[in-house]
Amino acid sequence: MYTILFTYMFINLYTILYIVMKDVISVRVDKKVKKILEEAGVNISEEVRRFLEDLAWKIEVRNRIERFKKEVYGIEPAEKGFSAKSVREDREGD
Repeated sequence: MYTILFTYMFINLYTILYIVMKDVISVRVDKKVKKILEEAGVNISEEVRRFLEDLAWKIEVRNRIERFKKEVYGIEPAEKGFSAKSVREDREGD
C-alpha cells in the first residue's frame, strides 16, 4: 500500500515539475541516422524526450528506493508472534 501511495505522490510531483520546468538539450547525430529516422516517419525530438524522461524517472526512483532502504535498515524487526497476536486482537476487537 505504501508503495502505491508513494508512487502516486511521486507521479503527481513529477508531472507538476515537468509542466513547470523545461530546458533545451541539443543532440548531434550522424546525417545518415537522421535521414533514416526521418524517412521512417520517426518524431526524433519526441523519441529523445521520451527516452530522457524515462531515464530520469528510473534514476529518481532508484535514488528514492536507496534512501528508503537506508531508513528502513535501522528499524528493528517485530518480535516473534506479533503478526498472529495483532490479527487475533483485530478479530476479537469487533
